[in-house]
Amino acid sequence: MSYFRLLITGCLSILTIVAAQAQGKLTGVVRDSATNEPLSFASVFLANTTLGVTTTEQGTFVFPKVPAGTYDVVGSYVGYRLAKQSITMGKEAQEVTLKLASTGNQLGEVVVKPAPNKPEEYQKFSKLFLGGSTFSAQCRISNPDDVQVLYDDSTKELTAYAKEFVQIDNEALGYRLKYYGLQFSFNDDDRSVFYYGQPVFEEMKPRDDRQRKLWAANRLSAYKGSFMHFLRSVYNDRLKAEGFYAQQIRVFDNPRYLRAEEQRKALTASKPNGPYTAAEQDSLDQWDALAPVLATLNQEPVPIDSIRRVGPGGKRTFLRFNGELQVAYFGEAPDPLYKRPMSPLGYPKTPFPVGPRQVSRLKLQGREAQIQANGTPLNPLDIFNGEYWGFEKIGEFLPVDYVPGSLPPAASSARQ
Repeated sequence: MSYFRLLITGCLSILTIVAAQAQGKLTGVVRDSATNEPLSFASVFLANTTLGVTTTEQGTFVFPKVPAGTYDVVGSYVGYRLAKQSITMGKEAQEVTLKLASTGNQLGEVVVKPAPNKPEEYQKFSKLFLGGSTFSAQCRISNPDDVQVLYDDSTKELTAYAKEFVQIDNEALGYRLKYYGLQFSFNDDDRSVFYYGQPVFEEMKPRDDRQRKLWAANRLSAYKGSFMHFLRSVYNDRLKAEGFYAQQIRVFDNPRYLRAEEQRKALTASKPNGPYTAAEQDSLDQWDALAPVLATLNQEPVPIDSIRRVGPGGKRTFLRFNGELQVAYFGEAPDPLYKRPMSPLGYPKTPFPVGPRQVSRLKLQGREAQIQANGTPLNPLDIFNGEYWGFEKIGEFLPVDYVPGSLPPAASSARQ
């Protein structure tokens, strides 16, 4: 399968935990890396949050209250490359300096304008990036001319990037998302999708109080059962209370596939240019249908101590498990546009809740991955997810400072 390289009472308990985190003050200055001069009115934001400011005439900036956690502080200025610095916030105040390098053309340099995107390649990128859910259908990339999409016939890979950022207006959730430094790729062979960057969220202006409440309800719906919700539940030892049911999957090589590969190589080596007899072609077709790996499901729920490790003093928390993890969420029905049947849970001795469910799958890049209280992995590349979580993309994308049940700002206070 392919992976992505991303009860109201129960949610409110998480709300209290997240809101009560320690907060610290973050200050800094943005400078030109060559001249060391301050850059006035540069944009500075904490990636994956709604926290963004503009520098003063002296190039300085202040974030009065930043919730505890690790963030990328990103600086952006027209004509300059992005600059970012990773920080870990607690109660103590911190100060950073961001130095941006100019992208200005040298005298006499020829600027080559990229070729226009092929419509079918851009549409494929847009569908894969935004997703195919009900909320994704209400998302729009408002600066398509700033996105460059390329397809490599030799590698079968579709890639996309933007010189500055990709701007997405999410009319379902009420967020304007600016996705800086986008790195996107899709491989035709294994159907895997990867995207990475430094996004910042801006609150959109609701038309009226009715739309404001609709956005709040949609945000809560996007949150419930999400990967963020799951990681927060693991961090706080609330898997069962929050409606999650995790099961262990053991993945192993398929011995029939390994034997078939040996036979295939022998046959194709003996007849490199064909032709094959009807019997030989039938064998090749059967070998192609074999799965390279097999999997078995442990039907009983995985104890929290088998998927979570808390470091000494409780200062660090890790997600850890062998093989793969199947995670079912029973708090919400799947999106009506999700057409695949949900993976079975088997018949465990411990009964699971009755009703509709969302089933996802996880695997780790290494032995374990550090996770934070806000529901994010410290390194996003440490965890791969698939099935239902792979279906949820930009349409359900929430900032890490999202608090379940909270209302968006009123029309008078939202950013334009």
